[in-house]
Amino acid sequence: MLINNEIHLDYCDVLIRPKRSTLTSRADVDLKRYFKFYWGGEWSGVPIAAANMDTTGTLEMARRFSPHKMLTCLSKYVSVDDIKLQLTDNERRNVAISIGMSQGDRDIIFSSDEWIKEIPFICIDIANGYTQKFLEFVREVRDMYSDKIIIAGNVATSEMTEALILAGADIVKIGIGGGSACLTRRIAGVGVPQLSAVISCADAAHGLGGHIMADGGCTCPGDVAKAFGGGSDFTMLGGMLAGHKESGGDEVVDDRGEITHKSFYGMSSETAMDKYSGGIATYRTSEGRTLKVPYKGSVVKTIQSILGGLRSACTYCGANNLKALPKCCTFLRVNTQLNTVFED
Repeated sequence: MLINNEIHLDYCDVLIRPKRSTLTSRADVDLKRYFKFYWGGEWSGVPIAAANMDTTGTLEMARRFSPHKMLTCLSKYVSVDDIKLQLTDNERRNVAISIGMSQGDRDIIFSSDEWIKEIPFICIDIANGYTQKFLEFVREVRDMYSDKIIIAGNVATSEMTEALILAGADIVKIGIGGGSACLTRRIAGVGVPQLSAVISCADAAHGLGGHIMADGGCTCPGDVAKAFGGGSDFTMLGGMLAGHKESGGDEVVDDRGEITHKSFYGMSSETAMDKYSGGIATYRTSEGRTLKVPYKGSVVKTIQSILGGLRSACTYCGANNLKALPKCCTFLRVNTQLNTVFED
């Protein structure tokens, strides 16, 4: 048994300290980044990703994100045929195919590379990225797809970030238990506060020429800015994108026929396991929850709010582009909860 007494922080534990700036307008801030990845491959765009949950990683979300050059990690339950039929060539360049490690995922990913030619990203997503089996699977996918940008996770510590990059990942997905629909910290007692995880894993990844994607814990545009300020190269959003017209999930309709809420659930929730696995296996329990999120209409306004907040954060601390934000960012610890979180 070991106790680590270092201070570990979530996004709600800090604020970004304002600094003198030469920027005259938020419009002067460039949010697009160009990436050349560790194992090869290039991508340019705004590095914000819709999470590969089946309520947020939808084709409709991809169509809204693509004009902003933002990334959508499609749910692994989106069919290949629908991707071909419903997304244009340009839209397919800003999406990731998502897989796990089941035999069905193996059959899809190793059967043929013809269907994936126009899609630059493969997202290998499991809840616990610490197993040797996962490392070996990442190596297999890398051997099969030498030209693809591989996102792999989730982990929350520097040593496993390094291991995944060396195994074949270009981007390591960082975050355990921080999502609004995730109960891992409560059920298993496992996790790392998200900002501290981002800072340490970014340092490890960048030392090898790799990249990270902060996944989970963002409840508002300010949290997105803190993730990038902490050194994350990409930030993945789930709960912030729930409840929109473009989101999946069951609709709750009032007496007038108007949508009032939409469901949003973690992929380890009872809802997801009932839907895709025939229920919860006897050897495990649910580590996610199902929420009813107020209906928000089109995601367009939410995208504008996120991008506007990110430009504002850069302006406040003197960063003229997103890449410069970590260099300009100083965090102040605070002793109050600033963000609104989903209630049970």
